[in-house]
Amino acid sequence: MSWLFGYSSKPPQPPPSDDPPADGVGVAAPSTNLSKSERKAMEAYRFDSSALERAASAAKELERSRHAKDALELSKLQESTRQQEQMAKIKEYEAAIEQAKVEQKKVDYEERRKTLQEETKQHQMRAQYQDQLAKKRYEEQLVQQQKSQEEILRKQEESVAKQEALRRATIEHEMELREKNKLRAIEAEARAKAQADRENRDINLEQIRLKAAENRVTILESIKTAGSVVGSGLNALVTDWDKTLAAAGGLSLLALGVYSAKGATSVAARFIEARIGKPTLVNETSRFSLLEAVKHPILTVSKAVSSFRKPQDALAGVVLAPNLEKRLRDIAIATKNTRLNKGFYRNLLMYGPPGTGKTLFSKKLAKHSGMDYAIMTGGDVAPMGKDAVAAIHKVFDWANTSRKGVLVFIDEADAFLRKRSSEKISEDLRAALNAFLYRTSDQSSRIMLVLASNTPQQFDSAINDRLDKMIEFGLPALEERERLIRLYFDKFVLQPASEGKRRLSVDQFDYGALCSTLATRTAGMSGRALSKLGVAWQAAAYASDDGRLTEQMCIDICDDAVRDHRQKMEWLSAEEKSRSMMPYLLDLPPLDTKDDTSNKINVIEKDTNDDSTKIKPKSKAKVAKEFDKDK
Repeated sequence: MSWLFGYSSKPPQPPPSDDPPADGVGVAAPSTNLSKSERKAMEAYRFDSSALERAASAAKELERSRHAKDALELSKLQESTRQQEQMAKIKEYEAAIEQAKVEQKKVDYEERRKTLQEETKQHQMRAQYQDQLAKKRYEEQLVQQQKSQEEILRKQEESVAKQEALRRATIEHEMELREKNKLRAIEAEARAKAQADRENRDINLEQIRLKAAENRVTILESIKTAGSVVGSGLNALVTDWDKTLAAAGGLSLLALGVYSAKGATSVAARFIEARIGKPTLVNETSRFSLLEAVKHPILTVSKAVSSFRKPQDALAGVVLAPNLEKRLRDIAIATKNTRLNKGFYRNLLMYGPPGTGKTLFSKKLAKHSGMDYAIMTGGDVAPMGKDAVAAIHKVFDWANTSRKGVLVFIDEADAFLRKRSSEKISEDLRAALNAFLYRTSDQSSRIMLVLASNTPQQFDSAINDRLDKMIEFGLPALEERERLIRLYFDKFVLQPASEGKRRLSVDQFDYGALCSTLATRTAGMSGRALSKLGVAWQAAAYASDDGRLTEQMCIDICDDAVRDHRQKMEWLSAEEKSRSMMPYLLDLPPLDTKDDTSNKINVIEKDTNDDSTKIKPKSKAKVAKEFDKDK
């Protein structure tokens, strides 16, 4: 039995063969003549008894063996192991089934998620499409409403225009009748007065003679009385020494009182000027002053009322280039926030051609920031001589007493802030410049300094060091000129004509097209020149026979103004004897002349032989080329 459990290395003996013995004893051999199917059928019903015998003998041998129980236990263990393996396979199978269920649930969830996403996408697309349809319907409704409103507005404008024309005609007729009646009344009154004077001529002459005689008698009697009084007084004063001493003492006390009052008055005047009034150099200010309130009470009250209003936009009513407007708006916001947070103000330099809005923006910047402004001119400093230093100190002392802060605007600042190294300036002007540099050496939280100049290259280097930001105000371009012309045409022509209180009316023409045409003709003109153009239109309407302004009158006045402005600029370039204004002169439009001198500029050249200067005309292209080369 040892070979059965692997304890013996002897191979098992082969079982005895079932074949019959060779000698032919035993069962007869099957016939070899049977078919294959018959042979298989016979083998199926064949029983091998020797196998049972071998199994029985093996079982008996196993029972007799001492390892029978171990073999039985081992077989039981093997059976239990096979059962456990089978159970493990069953559990693995169940786990695989559960995992398959989980995977199937994940697949189902993913399919549902994709379905929901697709449904959501379809809902969004449907909502967007419906929103687009609603927007289109709303836009179409707005377009229809706008068309209907424009039609209603056009009809209203036509009706108003007709009513205005009727009203103007009625007013003009009434004015003509009143003028005629007034002239008739004046003529009748003059005739009656002349007739009365002719009739009463003798009486008037007699009255004049009587008055002259009475005046002569009165004057003679007055002279006699005054002479007698003065003579008696001098006689009494000479004869009586007590009266002489009293008169001398009285005159001495009177002189002492006069001189004392004069000194006290000068001291009080200086105090009032420093605290209550305004300094001599300040030409205009928004700060409250008691003296100005006494002189101009109505203007002071209007300023006080306007100060309680909401601060205006710093660029309201100012037409500038878009880039310049953006820079100035940033400066206005920074200045306002600096005042609110009690920070240090930045000093500015505004340079460019005259009449480009530097002073106007400075006033609006001060009002927008809630500060007071003080405007002074650099040309007022030089004539003061030795008193200029004291006047400059008074300005800064007066500005430091303000609680709101003061924006000190100095127009034409290059008049006394010139270069000390290259310019020949007087000692008084040099002292004034040094005093100004001393008062502006540090940043201030009460004073904001704004300088304006047409020639900034003339400033002293110390002045340039005190400037925090430089802004160039150039000439208005085509778009800005059109906006300015529209603004001044509405201010000086359309508004007075619509009020009806003045002798002014406007002919029927396209105002917008006229403003666009004039904007192309006024190249090189500043905002101040364009405002004067609006005043010229108003004056031309007042000077006409019927007080009516026509389109041709506007064009003629504009052409005259363009020619005058060009001539002024050419004179300025000859007098300046420099190229400081040359970049702005190159943008001027040509004059309408018959010769070829319209495209030339007078340039001053110095003769090296005799050190004399000559004025020679040069073309714009040549001057521009030379200017770029020098630059």
